[in-house]
Amino acid sequence: MKINTYILSTAELNDTLVHHAMDHGVEVDAVSFIQVKPVKDDNLLDELKHMAQLPMTVVFTSANAINAMADVLAAGKPNWNVYCIGNATKRAVLQYFDESQVKGTAMDGALLANVIKTHGVKEVVFFCGDKRLDALPLFLFRNDIMVHEIVVYKTTETPEQVKKHYQGILFFSPNGVNSFFRINNVDPHTVLFAIGNTTAAVLKAKASNKIVVSETPSKERMVEKVIEYFHK
Repeated sequence: MKINTYILSTAELNDTLVHHAMDHGVEVDAVSFIQVKPVKDDNLLDELKHMAQLPMTVVFTSANAINAMADVLAAGKPNWNVYCIGNATKRAVLQYFDESQVKGTAMDGALLANVIKTHGVKEVVFFCGDKRLDALPLFLFRNDIMVHEIVVYKTTETPEQVKKHYQGILFFSPNGVNSFFRINNVDPHTVLFAIGNTTAAVLKAKASNKIVVSETPSKERMVEKVIEYFHK
């Protein structure tokens, strides 16, 4: 099919998604604007191994946290009740936990915090990155739910100058938004696509462009939103 739409993704996409977009006349350039690395620390590793032996209620809002703990989780299935963001994060969770252990999911951290509250949970362990957002822990704290934060990965911004004009740009996290706008501006006619409401809120503070928000937090759905938008 003839290419008539040019899109920038601010995170890597797999070849299947890139080819799917191209089949619908959409060419995608994928450039990572952040770098994520697991925390490598012997004390943290010992702490995680100990926690894996305990019954706990835990929270994951990113697949990065699951991936950073892969070695510990693969050693044996912890007896944890899990609350997590849907789609990619839940898929990562289900590599190490049974479906029955996932007690609640939501599309973003704020909604997930409310699910935890309605379930009457009083204490959670939140495995997160060093640049995690405040919405979930702050909501839980204000509702008298104790939160123990364990930073298991670190995020580094890797901004890159964009010189090509794109009709749309995909954003997958607030950190990605901040990294992009650190050295770039956008044409007023460029459509911005956000993986969720939290990312969309950060975009609104950076630009007045039209923002399209994915109903579900997944790269697959983001690509579909692009195809739907430009081929109405």
